[in-house]
Amino acid sequence: MTDTLGPAKPQTAPSGQSTEQSAAMRPLLVCGVIAALLNIVVILSLGAIRPGYNAWVVPDSNLELGPGGWMQITNYILTGALLLAFAIGMRLRLRIGRGSTWGPILLGIYGLTFVAIGPILPDPSLGYPPGASSPLTVHGAVHSLCGLVQFTSLIAACFVLTRCDEARERRGWSWYSVATGLLVASSYVAFVLTAKLSDGGPAGLIERIGIIVGGLWIVLLAIRLMSRPAPRVSVE
Repeated sequence: MTDTLGPAKPQTAPSGQSTEQSAAMRPLLVCGVIAALLNIVVILSLGAIRPGYNAWVVPDSNLELGPGGWMQITNYILTGALLLAFAIGMRLRLRIGRGSTWGPILLGIYGLTFVAIGPILPDPSLGYPPGASSPLTVHGAVHSLCGLVQFTSLIAACFVLTRCDEARERRGWSWYSVATGLLVASSYVAFVLTAKLSDGGPAGLIERIGIIVGGLWIVLLAIRLMSRPAPRVSVE
């Protein structure tokens, strides 16, 4: 898997404009790397040190509740803002071709869901916070809906980028995106079923597997997009 995303046949544009575009895009694309790694590091770290919290069982969003919940809220909002910046950079980088529109849109939606679930807290569940009741609330239902949209948009982005790579005969990257999309989808379904049907089951672990797999896909996607100069598009 050595090739990178980008227009197959770039057109010419003044070199100064191309340089300016490249300089503007790179910081936006770096945001994708930072966002994914930030979220992974924070949920693993907070899950390990939060008193009374069992990362094996409890989903990462419950870290918004209880003492220190502001740290996870802040993580979600920052991660979402960085992902939105990355989606903009991705759109500027691809410009034309298969996946150049829907790829950034789907990842932008993915970022927006992080921003949304920051202030929209989940309901207590799976024993955290300890001793809290688990009534179904409007904000809890909205939070769960945002989570569904979050995973769905990421899965869809994987398959959109699969088609983009297939069109350019980059089979290694294409298969990697397919595998990521399938694994993230499987982890989400397994997480929901485990949380509903298995008391004390590894719902938190299963969810984190999907989060890490999807996050690493975004990191590698961002690196690919940064690995070549900006496309030169005609301004005539």
